[in-house]
Amino acid sequence: MTTVSNAHNRVIAIIGGANGIGRETARLMVEAGARVAIGDYDGEAASRAAQDLGGGTTGHQLDVSDRDSFAAFLTAVESELGPIDVLVNSAGVMWAGAFDEESETVARRQLDVNLLGVIYSVQLMAPKMRARGQGHIVTIASAASLLPTPGEATYAASKHGVFGYLKAVRFELRGSGVHLSAIMPTVVDTAMAAGTSTGAAAILQPVDVARAVVRTIERPRFEVTVPAYVGVVNRVVNVLPSRVRDGILRRLVPDQVVAVDRQARAGYESRFQEDPHG
Repeated sequence: MTTVSNAHNRVIAIIGGANGIGRETARLMVEAGARVAIGDYDGEAASRAAQDLGGGTTGHQLDVSDRDSFAAFLTAVESELGPIDVLVNSAGVMWAGAFDEESETVARRQLDVNLLGVIYSVQLMAPKMRARGQGHIVTIASAASLLPTPGEATYAASKHGVFGYLKAVRFELRGSGVHLSAIMPTVVDTAMAAGTSTGAAAILQPVDVARAVVRTIERPRFEVTVPAYVGVVNRVVNVLPSRVRDGILRRLVPDQVVAVDRQARAGYESRFQEDPHG
């Protein structure tokens, strides 16, 4: 069982917390005695999740691609619960298929939600934390931040962007008491993964990633892969000749261009077309 010994009475804001990884993270933090606020594009789902979790959890509507909406969410949380100790970014969307079949609208939505949403969170939250001399921003990135993922080109670009952005800002914040962390899981059993392949890795459950978030809050680290061996494999293959490296990665990393099941993804992607947050 994963516990957080230093969570009691801390204020934890979880973005994309109505479902999946975010909801499981919220559950674990509430059980640890934290005061939790959930922000989600679906405000009603956020409110329902908060009510289900109890413990004084609050739910809020939040559009991460809108800076003003993000600022309003943070203001509301701090007004209700006090200064935010930990912010968890768990909102994300993904389209799967050949790069030249992806629409401009879908590409922009992935960049707006997955990348700009994280940038806004750091720009709005990190200065407040720096002024207090402490704080932690945990972002759910993806193994796609590190690995070549055919069929997920724009999604991978957004997650590479997240990882690069966090690496740069981390150096700007050194010595400030503010921690940044990137959690990079392989395929997780959520709506986003419908109709896709996991490759050589077993599919993860949302709680697997939530537990990694909890461990990272307990003991801050910058780069966390789930499963842990992904980070080791990435470091090893990157020192190999390109032909050898490419051969290994082709066996390990799923090719969603070939594997994607359009029918199985129809429900998720129809919502994606209408709703920028999937």
